[in-house]
Amino acid sequence: GEVVADAVQAHYLPRFAGDALPQGNVAAAVALADKLDALVGFFGIGQVPTGDKDPFGLRRAALGVLRILMETPLPLDLSALIADTVQGFAAGQLTEPVPEALLGFMQDRLRHLLREAGHVGEEIDAVLALNPMRIDRVPARLAAVSAFRALPEAEALAAANKRIINILKKTDAAPGVPDVSLLQESAEKALFEQLNQVSPQVDAFFDNEDDAEALRVLAGLRAAVDRFFEDVMVMADEPLIRANRLALLAALARQMNRVADLSRLSV
Repeated sequence: GEVVADAVQAHYLPRFAGDALPQGNVAAAVALADKLDALVGFFGIGQVPTGDKDPFGLRRAALGVLRILMETPLPLDLSALIADTVQGFAAGQLTEPVPEALLGFMQDRLRHLLREAGHVGEEIDAVLALNPMRIDRVPARLAAVSAFRALPEAEALAAANKRIINILKKTDAAPGVPDVSLLQESAEKALFEQLNQVSPQVDAFFDNEDDAEALRVLAGLRAAVDRFFEDVMVMADEPLIRANRLALLAALARQMNRVADLSRLSV
């Protein structure tokens, strides 16, 4: 009975910015369910906060959900929680499509929460650009990006990522997998080999939720990336060679931007 009583009392928490969070899994679960129910319900009938108007306290509810997930911390996927909450409503009760609008609203609240906590604007942008749904992992990703920025290789790699994104944007075809037999220049062969060499390490750190180490290992590619851009003409005339170079850059970008969109760190 005590657990239930505590949960009933705690499910209102946090009532305001900086308030205590519900303690224990039962209380946290009830608090999450209550707040998500309100958010999905009101968004589902088009009652979205605008400007200063928020009569149903939805900003506070969203902040509560984010803080519980992040500070407790709970390994839950926000989009899955919202989808489950939508399923709890009877057919026809919700007249508006909820998830996209609500996720955008939640991301705005998360950005605000992280700014208030003193995180750097472009580091928040880099992490949130990937739309992370595991809110509990966001603090570690911010710490990893902050540590990466302190490395001497960071600025050059952020600029290279920006360049890669711009190059890939201009191509119509989706890049395939790089083919070693089509690599011609020594600089592209070296980048291909180094990327293949570090990828298993990066994957292992990433799977282990050690984002800082993953980025530290990737920083070691800086010299190979610089040399590639100095020596290799990406948009070669020969279509197969060009497609292969684009595939190599796409593979590099995939690995480098798994923790955060590093191009957002380029000044």
